Formats: sequence, structure tokens, C-alpha cells
Amino acid sequence: MHLAQINITKNKAPLDSLEMEEFTDFLVPVNKLGEDSSGFVWRLKDEASGESSSYMATPFDEGFIVNMTVWKDIASLSNFVFGTVHSYFLKNRSKWFEKHTEIQVVMWWIPVEHIPTLEEAREKLKYINQQGPTPVAFNYKNLFDADGERVNKII
Repeated sequence: MHLAQINITKNKAPLDSLEMEEFTDFLVPVNKLGEDSSGFVWRLKDEASGESSSYMATPFDEGFIVNMTVWKDIASLSNFVFGTVHSYFLKNRSKWFEKHTEIQVVMWWIPVEHIPTLEEAREKLKYINQQGPTPVAFNYKNLFDADGERVNKII
């Protein structure tokens, strides 16, 4: 099994604004860093341009940035999210993005050959917000391994 994840967030300003400049200037290098990271499998992007999914039409409301990736395991994703320059953008997200009341990040296990769709991811976000974290859809506060067992620490 592989780990799929999606995170969505609403911009405080248009992507081409000065307010978003620091964030947008680092989209390409941070995405490349992710793709070059150990355990990385796949990332949603506009296949025609190779640009980040931030520039694609999605089933989410306008102004939402969507990031969807697939990783070999929780540890690989966690190493990228918390152990690289990506962590700076996570810690400083309030500069660029609105605060949400709903869960914005969800993970779920998929068969190795499966590529998740945006509709599938949207359903997982809906599930976690309605049912809470379970082995079907979970987050960093409540992790589950591919066998559905609760994970107490990132491996």
C-alpha cells in the first residue's frame, strides 16, 4: 500500500499578488524537493505545463490551493513535511492562507498502482470532517497504518 494525501487551503490574496509572492516564488523549488525526496511516488500537477496543482481547475472553490501527493509511507511524507524547507511554509501559513474551521489535510492508504483522483480526495476530506479520523481517512493527529492499526509515533 501507498499513502495518499491531500491538503487544501484558501489564499488570502490572488496567487499573482505581492502578498503571495514569497509563497509562489518557492512553489517550484519546494515541489521539486518533494519529488526528489526519498519515498515520493506521485504529485498532482497540470500535465501540460508541469505546474503545481495550484494553477489547475479543481472541484474545490475558487481561491483554494490543492496539493495532492502519494508516498511510500508515513515516514517519507513526514520527513519531507517536517524535515525540509517545507516546514517553514507550514509554520508560516497564516501569512498566505485563511484559517479554516474544517480539517484541511487528510491521508488514506491506496493500492500501490492506484493514482487518486480529486473527487476521491474530496470524498476523503468530507469523510474526515463528518466522521472524524479512522483508518479510512486520517490526519497527523490520528495516524493509522496500512493495516488499520493506530500509529502512536511516526516510524
